[in-house]
Amino acid sequence: MLETSARLLRLLSLLQTRREWSGAELAERLGVTARTVRRDVGRLRELGYPVHATAGAPGYRLGAGTDLPPLLLDDDEAVAVAVGLRTAAGGSVTGIEETSVRALAKLERVLPSRLRHRVHALQSMTVPMGRAGSAVDPAALTAIASACRDHETLRFDYRTHEGRESARAAEPYRLVHSGRHWYLLGWDTGRAGWRTYRVDRLTLRTPNGPRFVPREPPDSDVAAYLSRSISSAPYRYRGRFTMYAPAEVVAGHLPPTVAAIEPIDERSCTLSTGANDLDELAVYVALMDIDFDVHEPPELADRLRVLAARLATAARSAGGSDGPRER
Repeated sequence: MLETSARLLRLLSLLQTRREWSGAELAERLGVTARTVRRDVGRLRELGYPVHATAGAPGYRLGAGTDLPPLLLDDDEAVAVAVGLRTAAGGSVTGIEETSVRALAKLERVLPSRLRHRVHALQSMTVPMGRAGSAVDPAALTAIASACRDHETLRFDYRTHEGRESARAAEPYRLVHSGRHWYLLGWDTGRAGWRTYRVDRLTLRTPNGPRFVPREPPDSDVAAYLSRSISSAPYRYRGRFTMYAPAEVVAGHLPPTVAAIEPIDERSCTLSTGANDLDELAVYVALMDIDFDVHEPPELADRLRVLAARLATAARSAGGSDGPRER
């Protein structure tokens, strides 16, 4: 009996991870016969889990029922969990954003319609005091996560950094959270190449496009690829610096998606980053409290001299009794 119960839980877990499973795939994963899979599916249905048979070759998918399956969550608990996951997905609790999106995508797939309306109403009537980074609709995150899981092409309108808007279609691969922004890595079908999209700049169109066969990702380390992609984005000014500290020390001052860091030796590294304003670039590097040399852009050196003179004047006058300087 214990073995059967554990297998039922394993079967239920598999059904929640993909839209569709063939009977043969489930049998292979569980190490049983197709007949045992059919019998276990029958037991799940008796317990109230809406497992539907798919057309064609014998297959199964987990659907949303009129009631939550028994022995899981009651209505109030389900609403509380969904709202909590949506809040965490917004970045209010550092480190669990991506996990929250995955869990929320699973939960919302099986929530009855009446509970989805309660969750959305509660979320829309809640006003946060503030937010670090860009605001992203959790519903968009769960829709994108589901498309990544189910290998469905996304269609959306996208606004670039410069404000240009265009219609896009992409085969979504992964969602990545940088600490300030959500990004989607996907294969842009119109441009025939891998692209990185800021989720807060896209507006999803419905329905999704056709299913696709997943491609090999551009890099086995998705976070590192996204970091390089974003740090080399087309900013007005591209900065390159020698930082006189170990690469891991410099990396500790920066979110992973704003700069590329390459070690020179054990005590120094090269920092490449960008900005649309010289002052932003200057302050960004200076506030690390690490000695550095500027290699580019050339106009940054002149700007640093102006800022240094202004700060030196302010430091000399600090605590003085002569009052404010005349202008």
